[in-house]
This record gives sequence, structure tokens and C-alpha cells, in this order.
Amino acid sequence: MAKIKVVVVDDSALVRSLLTEIINRQSDMACIGAASDPLVAREMIRELNPDVITLDVEMPRMDGLEFLSRLMRLRPMPVVMVSTLTEQGAEITLRALEMGAVDFVAKPRIGVSSGLQELAGDIVDKIRVAAGAHVKRLPSAPAAGATVAASSTPQAPRAMLPRVSTEKIICIGASTGGTEAIREVLVPLPADSPAIVITQHMPPGFTTSFAHRLDTLCRIRVQEARDGDRILPGHAYIAPGGRHLRIDRNGSNYVAVVEDTEPVNRHRPSVEVLFRSAARVIGPNALGIMLTGMGADGAAAMREMKDAGSYNYVQDEATCVVFGMPRMAIQHGAAHEVLPLTQIAPALLARLAATPSGVRHRI
Repeated sequence: MAKIKVVVVDDSALVRSLLTEIINRQSDMACIGAASDPLVAREMIRELNPDVITLDVEMPRMDGLEFLSRLMRLRPMPVVMVSTLTEQGAEITLRALEMGAVDFVAKPRIGVSSGLQELAGDIVDKIRVAAGAHVKRLPSAPAAGATVAASSTPQAPRAMLPRVSTEKIICIGASTGGTEAIREVLVPLPADSPAIVITQHMPPGFTTSFAHRLDTLCRIRVQEARDGDRILPGHAYIAPGGRHLRIDRNGSNYVAVVEDTEPVNRHRPSVEVLFRSAARVIGPNALGIMLTGMGADGAAAMREMKDAGSYNYVQDEATCVVFGMPRMAIQHGAAHEVLPLTQIAPALLARLAATPSGVRHRI
């Protein structure tokens, strides 16, 4: 079996050396080149034809975002970003994912050597996933690194929904490729949408920026979930990085429970935790959505949601960056509809408009 060929692009000689050593320790991959800046990397990519590149965000001569933008327009390929755990690093990383980067690794600002060694398993897992990811050519943009405007996603009419039962809650799970998939689902929703709860696999330090970015694009309000928050219509709540989010009842209200319990399916936050609570607490008033991601997190719990009366949508293979979690949800018999990403929000809105109150029978 051919090894995954990786090119490392980072201006730090230490980071290049560490990543090269981590990659070469794996039996199924090899670092075939290490470049100190994007201009060197450009020639290396042409000559060596790697399967995946790791790309630092901040570099001399051409920053990582500009290089990524050019790469994804001219020669699309799987990219794993190497980001810093800062507010600016989080913003830049989200823009990189928007441009087509498959995933990112958050490197520590201090203790880089020991920090990267601790992250070695995560780094090589992300490279393996990236090697099999579906990447798409980035269309020409007004400016490299520009944030996609909200108008780039079809908007729903403002008065599209009749009065929707406040009991309804939309539950979304996603991992690799999920930040852009979630945007695609949320942007068309009207301001009076039912409440939405979201678990996206993401480390601490990035979900605040992710929530803020979505809040600027959407008509609904988007925020990082806080323990004890009432879950209200017209709002979306994102599990904080590194913490689980589940739903509970407090009298007549749904509330968010944010906790630091053990990882589930190796993840914290875990989609399994959110979906299992939805099956138990919301039952037939839940609507489940499983988006792109690696692995099986949430698949079994999504079937529990279906058995409890929810109606579930799963993203199809053709539009997923990685078809792992959706595939497993389908295999568990959890899906009512398997749809291309761009059709999920319209299908959801149509169902809500057709059944503004009460619960329609399950298929």
C-alpha cells in the first residue's frame, strides 16, 4: 500500500523538524519535503506531487491564507492548517477552513516541542483523514482571504415560516468539514426558526470565534452555549470547544448543560452526548441533522433520536468533505432523508412550514 506523501510548510525550523519526525514515525505516511515559506513550497509541490500538505498560518514572503487561496484555486489539494491558540489565530483558521482547508492543528505558543509531541496522534489522524477528503476548487474571490458574504448562500424569505411550536429543537452534529457545512445550513434560516443546538468537533479557543462568525452571517442569533442557558427559538447554541453540550428540562423550559465529563468516542464535545440527550428529553419534537465528519460519533445516538420520534436529515456522500459520520448514521438506520448539503435547509424549512405545530407521523 502506497504511503501518504506529505509536505510540511512552516517558517520554524523546529516545527518543520518535529512534524517531519512525527510523520515519518508512521508506517503509512512519509514526509517527502519541508519548506520554510510558500514560495519554496510551491516549487516543492510541483516537483513532488504530495497527497497532503501541512501549512502554517503565519509565514514570511506570503502568508498562509494567501498561499492557500492561490493553491485551492489553481491546484486544489488536501491541506491541514497549523494554527496558533490565539483569538487572531482562530479567526484566520476559520477563514482557512472557508477556503477549503480540510482541518487544522492548534499548536501551543509555548513548549512547542513537547506540545507537538503530545498532539502527534491528533496530527497524523488529521493527515490520514485529509488524504481521503473530497476537496473542491475555490472559485475566484474578490480578495484573497475575504470572508464569504452571507448573501453567497440562498436566503429564505423573511416570512417563510408560520408560527412554529417552541417545543421543536434542531440538533446538528458535525466534524471534519463541518464549519462550512453548518454555515450552509444556518444562513438560510429565518429569524423565527426553532432553537438549534450544535456540536462541532473543535478544540478550546476556537468555538467563540466560530459562533461570532456565524452570528454575523445569520438572521438567527448564534452563540457559544453556556451552562444553564435557556434554549430559545431564533437562537443557535454551539458546544464550547473541549466541553460536552447536552439538553435538559427545567420545568417548561429546555436548558443547555455544559460539562467537563470524560470524552465520548474520543471526542469532547461529542455528538453522541448531544443526540442522546435529544432522544431522551426532546423525543418527537427533535429534528436531527448529521453533517460531514470522520468516524462514527453520534450515529448510534441519532438512531435513538429516530426511535424516540425525531425526524432526521443526513448529508450525502457527494457533498461531504468526509463521509464517515453520515455513512455510519445511514448504516444505523438513523436517516429519514439523505440530501446534498444545499438541500438540507430548504427541506427542513419545508417540513417546518408544513407542520407548524404538533408532530407529523414518522416515515
